[in-house]
Amino acid sequence: MMLCTHRLKGGVLHLYTKHSPIYSHNSKGPCFYCPAITPHHFTDRSVEGQDQLQRPYQMFFCSINHFNASILFCLSFFASAVLTLYFLYFLHWSEDTSTSVYHAFSSLCYFTPILGAAIADSWLGKFKTIIYLSLVYVLGHVIKSMGALPILGGQMLHTVLSMVGLSLIALGTGGIKPCVAAFGGDQFEEKHAEERTRYFSVFYLSINAGSLISTFVTPMLRGDVQCFGKDCYALAFGVPGLLMVIALVVFAMGSKIYRKPPPEGNIVTQVVRCIWFAISNRLKNRSADIPKREHWLDWAAEKYPRQLIMDVKALTRVLFLYIPLPMFWALLDQQGSRWTLQATRMNGNLGFFVLQPDQMQVLNPFLVLIFIPLFDLVIYPLVSKCGINFTSLRKMAVGMILACLAFAVAATVEIKINEMAPPQPDSQEIFLQVLNLADNEVKVTVLGDENNSLLAESVKSFQKMPHYSKLHLKTKSQNFHFQLKYHNLSVYTEHSVEEKKWYTLIIREDGKSISSMMVKDEENKTTNGMTAMRFVNTLHEELNISLGTDTSLGVEEDYGVSAYRTVQRGEYSAVPCRTKNEDFSLNLGLLDFGAAYLFVITNSTGQGPQAWKMEYIPANKMSIAWQLPQYALVTAGEVMFSVTGLEFSYSQAPSSMKSVLQAAWLLTVAVGNIIVLIVAQFSSLVQWAEFILFSCLLLVVCLIFSIMGYYYVPIKLEDIQGSADKQIPQIQGNMINLETKKTKL
Repeated sequence: MMLCTHRLKGGVLHLYTKHSPIYSHNSKGPCFYCPAITPHHFTDRSVEGQDQLQRPYQMFFCSINHFNASILFCLSFFASAVLTLYFLYFLHWSEDTSTSVYHAFSSLCYFTPILGAAIADSWLGKFKTIIYLSLVYVLGHVIKSMGALPILGGQMLHTVLSMVGLSLIALGTGGIKPCVAAFGGDQFEEKHAEERTRYFSVFYLSINAGSLISTFVTPMLRGDVQCFGKDCYALAFGVPGLLMVIALVVFAMGSKIYRKPPPEGNIVTQVVRCIWFAISNRLKNRSADIPKREHWLDWAAEKYPRQLIMDVKALTRVLFLYIPLPMFWALLDQQGSRWTLQATRMNGNLGFFVLQPDQMQVLNPFLVLIFIPLFDLVIYPLVSKCGINFTSLRKMAVGMILACLAFAVAATVEIKINEMAPPQPDSQEIFLQVLNLADNEVKVTVLGDENNSLLAESVKSFQKMPHYSKLHLKTKSQNFHFQLKYHNLSVYTEHSVEEKKWYTLIIREDGKSISSMMVKDEENKTTNGMTAMRFVNTLHEELNISLGTDTSLGVEEDYGVSAYRTVQRGEYSAVPCRTKNEDFSLNLGLLDFGAAYLFVITNSTGQGPQAWKMEYIPANKMSIAWQLPQYALVTAGEVMFSVTGLEFSYSQAPSSMKSVLQAAWLLTVAVGNIIVLIVAQFSSLVQWAEFILFSCLLLVVCLIFSIMGYYYVPIKLEDIQGSADKQIPQIQGNMINLETKKTKL
């Protein structure tokens, strides 16, 4: 009789005959339960001797191959680095709507792992689930990239394609998420626990390495590459899909040598049914004549085995501690939304390098790679030497406090940004500046309804105005009368204005006299940390200006005013221009973050056309480096909260409940994103006040969590297993329990 052995925890050796349902006889392949052990391993050596057998090369290849694929998986999961800016500047949604949809998408990505786990456990198994849902993920990116092409349809089609693509991406990434790491762990036996632990450490490293690279590269694909004259969001979304295709090829290369445990049933469904039966059974037996039971889950004993009930008891104790956790994720995940929007109003020039606003997220995975060994090797040992019992729950509470401090710092930075930003007109107010393009000084007087002077100033020829002047209106819209004195002439004109707008009054020569035109500055603030510009063409022929894109900007002749155009921050020393009769280039100089410029094209010096430059909205003054403290604090909080929380949860959950616990942990992330979605949609607070609100809410939640943790008594899983073992008979079918004392076969 051929035997297959496998050592289990608790000193019990299980023996299986070829008649056992889990035995698979294959002269070339491994046993089903012990895939790293082939039949030629069965000798009369002792169990202790078998532990010294050299591990097959397949396990090494599996690990390396799976690790390579995991890096590509992680690289492909972070196109969301540019998602908020895509909503804001391509689909032209508001900041609140962009934030809400971003967190709705993030929430969906953490709800779908339940579906992925159910498919893997009940139907396809982990390997096929990864393959099939990766294809869904790739399809989602293809549709999403199509929706980001400016030439494909209009706004409605772009929105529909984006939502369909994001839904497929959420289904794919969420379905793969619970399977990738678990499938890698399946390649190791229990006797190789040390190697498996090392694998998971490296796998976590690959996650952050993929995040680090992608959050740095995808903004470059968006901003540095132009598609049809705009930021290339299509490329930023398409490259992750291509990486997933490569990852699938690498992953599938080891298909024949992977260990692929078949589906064993969905434990999540069993847990839910057990809890539901216990509650319903208790409600049906409320009579005082029926004796009470020690625990409410004991009411499921009529239908479910003792071991499952005890495992669910241990699970519910941990799930109770999960109740306050979503608030932490509500703060952490705002790095990709609110903090990115904050970065768009800061200056990304660090001197030695220029950072795009959406590249600032690279700090999080970069600091994670630094903080994990720093905390494990330095900080935690030092705290332990000081005699402080730094338990897992205390680490998580400290992580919450650090996140609170991070948002307090973010609120401080937001206040400083607002102080440096140009003022905004309120109700029944406008901002007005005067641009004199005549050859001599002009005195401008703004007259009210009673011919009273509201504003009077002398403007020299081509004088750069230091700021806008504020004018008050009596109604939401009003006509202003202007008196222009030029040489010995007085010219009267009338212009209509609306409240909360910015205007430029352009004065130009009109033969021997002058005339004026009122231009509405539609974009009173720049977007995405980019530079906004418009042109006034004083030449007598139409002008086409190429700003490094596939399309040109046309400006009509004789003081024609162009539309706004946004470009990346940079030095523009030779911008190609063309008229009907000649080609030439203009030196626009440095166009800085967040600034808005007006260029007047003239040809009065005899040296060819030139550009006169005026900055009417100043560049962002506050450096993006001021976001570093808040990123450092929230990342330190993440390391103490997330890594420690998973470790604590796994240590307190029975082995059969670990997949359920993983799904529950991901659900807390989903709920956290829903919290941000609700606040963004229904809160009317200014941004710095919203940061303070989140900080205070998490502080209250931290206090509640600390109280819950104080009364929590850690359990020993050996006690659960030992108690359950008393219910199991010594012999079950072909399975015989023996004490292992160097037993020879």
